[in-house]
Amino acid sequence: MKIHEYQGKQIFAKYGIPVPKGYPAFSTEEAEAAAKRLIDETGVPVVVVKAQIHAGGRGKGGGVKVVKDGPKKARETADSLLGMQLVTHQTGPAGQKVRRLYIEQGLDIARELYLGMVVDREKKRIAIMASTEGGVEIEKVAAETPEKILTEHIDPALGLGGWQARKLAFGLEIGKGSPKPKETVKQFSDIVAKLGRLFEKEDCSLLEVNPLIVTKAGDVIALDSKINFDSNAEGRHPEWNELEDKDEEDAVELEAKEAGLSYINLDGDIGCLVNGAGLAMSTMDIIKHFGGEPANFLDVGGGATKEQVTKAFKIILHSDEVKGIFVNIFGGIMKCDVIAEGVVAAAKEIGLSVPCVVRLEGTNVDLGKKILSESGLKIVPAGTMADGAQKIVQLTRGA
Repeated sequence: MKIHEYQGKQIFAKYGIPVPKGYPAFSTEEAEAAAKRLIDETGVPVVVVKAQIHAGGRGKGGGVKVVKDGPKKARETADSLLGMQLVTHQTGPAGQKVRRLYIEQGLDIARELYLGMVVDREKKRIAIMASTEGGVEIEKVAAETPEKILTEHIDPALGLGGWQARKLAFGLEIGKGSPKPKETVKQFSDIVAKLGRLFEKEDCSLLEVNPLIVTKAGDVIALDSKINFDSNAEGRHPEWNELEDKDEEDAVELEAKEAGLSYINLDGDIGCLVNGAGLAMSTMDIIKHFGGEPANFLDVGGGATKEQVTKAFKIILHSDEVKGIFVNIFGGIMKCDVIAEGVVAAAKEIGLSVPCVVRLEGTNVDLGKKILSESGLKIVPAGTMADGAQKIVQLTRGA
């Protein structure tokens, strides 16, 4: 689950991490009022108007504007941003509609750094990454100058060591050029420690501050915020409901979530309906192995009902790109006859206009196959997962 920059900064502030003063705005009037309030409170005539979308690269896409001419100019800038389709390297060519803004105080920036945290699944620890290349996509830094990325791992038993934060500070030469180098190093180390606690306590899967700045006065401040939460921890965080922006989410994925299904939209043309996350991943792999492209990840789970299976089938066919469907079920808790009934119900309700290959194995498999064979639908049976994958690839490729 992703949240907006201003929401992330509100969480930063809760943990004592310094951020610029700012206010969210949902209209041009609110943007003008926020700019006036900031100028009055800070005495600084410069504000920054930032588009709020769930994607990086907003500045390069034209979604971040520095305003030096007062509140009225901030209003004009807000008017140009609200409603625009902001295209960045993360949104794709269609872009994302801007519905929210963040009006923030301007700061005197001396240096821009990168600081990020992510779960390193190979080492089973939280990895902290830092670089002098702030303001640049970390993927670009990793590809072109990987030696500029410093990495430390947090021991799950001992936590982040103070020496690790200081090691990063010295590696970045954080005090270089600062009028108070010792204090700058101390501030940076303190921020790293607090971000580590935040990452763990808030169940994050990704946290980025790009850029983390050092001001001309030598203070370290989080100028940006990007937080992704681990959706598996949703049960521990009822407050996430208030942070979710459904306008930024894929409408079909939201529909699937509300139906209790695990669904992720992909770019291929073969729809997948599978029970179990591991089997779903394997199904996508074997489709690609035989030359096809999966259109989605869809796990109906072990205890899906006929209604959920019907809903899953409909969700797959939401996309006009889907040229065929591969139903791959290994019934343990999930019963094959329930899957078969759902497939038949959905196909009859919405009309099955694309090839459908079904592989069933496990509990009530014979009954499931009988339901499909007597349905009168043009459903192609498969004996094994490989057989099913080959058949759906051939059917969608016109073979």
